[in-house]
Amino acid sequence: MKNYKKFLLLLFLSFAHFIANAQSNQDNTLLQEAKKAIVASNATYFIAIAKNDGSILNHYADDACLLPPNSPILCGRAELAKFFKDGYENYGLRGGKFITKNIFGDGRQYVTEEGLWQSFDAQGKVFDDGKFLVLWKKTKKGWKMFRDSFSSNRTQK
Repeated sequence: MKNYKKFLLLLFLSFAHFIANAQSNQDNTLLQEAKKAIVASNATYFIAIAKNDGSILNHYADDACLLPPNSPILCGRAELAKFFKDGYENYGLRGGKFITKNIFGDGRQYVTEEGLWQSFDAQGKVFDDGKFLVLWKKTKKGWKMFRDSFSSNRTQK
């Protein structure tokens, strides 16, 4: 009877280990898929900014919000469109760059991206830079920015 209990315990532990590894492998695959989608989105983000035609909104979920520095939270497509139009027309934003440092999560519904950003003017010169956290959401249209929080490294004038 004692050996039977040991056998059952060993069988249970082996099964639990197998299940844990299977879950981990699935999470890793999902996270890798999310990372790939984020890299693709980031590659075209500032191209959309430079167009100033509203296509930047395709990078965001329908229920997305921006959390810019020194400003109230901006939610909804109309507010996001106004923010980006203002950046183009009043601040000279014509391009930029994201430098992703980390992506956290399991890749199922949400992941968080941590990184650095730079903003370029019409001559391609950096006029602002900072850091960001983006909460990405898996939608029917793919991975989209759901909450976009960022701040500048420069002092406010």
